[in-house]
Amino acid sequence: MLNALLNLFFPKVCYACLHVLSDKEKTICTDCRHNLPVTNFHFNNDAAMAKVLYGRAKIVYGTALFRFEKKGLVQQLIHGLKYKGYEHIGGFLGDWLGGELRTLDTFKTVDLVIPVPLHKKKLRQRGYNQVAKFGIQIAKALEAKYHDDLLLKVTATKSQVNKKRLARWNDSNELFSLMDTSSIENKHILLVDDIITTGATLEACITTLRQAKHVKISIATMAIA
Repeated sequence: MLNALLNLFFPKVCYACLHVLSDKEKTICTDCRHNLPVTNFHFNNDAAMAKVLYGRAKIVYGTALFRFEKKGLVQQLIHGLKYKGYEHIGGFLGDWLGGELRTLDTFKTVDLVIPVPLHKKKLRQRGYNQVAKFGIQIAKALEAKYHDDLLLKVTATKSQVNKKRLARWNDSNELFSLMDTSSIENKHILLVDDIITTGATLEACITTLRQAKHVKISIATMAIA
């Protein structure tokens, strides 16, 4: 009864289309779930993620849950996650992708899940890393360890939202620091982020992680632009 009253006065809405959810729906409605542009990269052995990083950073496997479309449902989800405080969207997407990856032998060798970090100033402003719950849920699904204290961002950068593709590519002052190389030696790391565009940020993270010996690195993102 209480839940019914709460839903009457404070209805839960789909974070993709903003329509009211039914009692059995969570986070997004059934229609949006079926209409979201899934990539199925991990099921089809698609090398799209590796192609983005080709010649700059070597990865073992790479996947993205969705294709990013301007003014589309995925943009609405990620915008809500990053700028409106809807942190639980990350957990929802992590459950989704993690549930799929754990069925595949290619991802069963992952030892550690590491999120692309935010600079401490940005983290204070936002209050959370939008990739954290995404990575935590994937780590649980793969029975891997989650660490957000090994890779740190040591330079602050301006928002990438309104930058053109070339400007993002040329923004080379994203510097990261690895706090403990020994803890990731001989490990298979899954690096997670919200979206891959030019791949510059992931490239910088991968370069830093490769300071450790004999690491294998895969990547998983919520979306690919």
